[in-house]
Amino acid sequence: MSNTDIDYRSSWESYAAIWKLEGAEAKAKACRNILDEAVVYTDPLTQRKGWSELTTYMAEFHEQIPGGHFVTKEFWAHHGRSVARWNMVGGDGTVLGDGVSYAEYRKDGKLTSMTGFFAVDS
Repeated sequence: MSNTDIDYRSSWESYAAIWKLEGAEAKAKACRNILDEAVVYTDPLTQRKGWSELTTYMAEFHEQIPGGHFVTKEFWAHHGRSVARWNMVGGDGTVLGDGVSYAEYRKDGKLTSMTGFFAVDS
């Protein structure tokens, strides 16, 4: 598979969908298909490494925002990298915030790192 054959948007959307999944087992299964084992996730609040740390963070997010997930508004990608603008959405569909994420991909399209940028209340 060449770099030009990879559908980065599809990889990104599959990753974003993990945030909405309920339960650790469903999240772990999805991670195996979408994320590199040594994936690094970074945002203003944390840095997590590997599937287990990331899915733990996702579970913590769901404790704070039941049904919370992310909806991609804009997406650009090239050369194994992408930028996505997104909305954070509550379980009832209310937009709770917005942000931007930068991601890097392996040659097969699996994500190796994601860095999120969003406003943090002090």
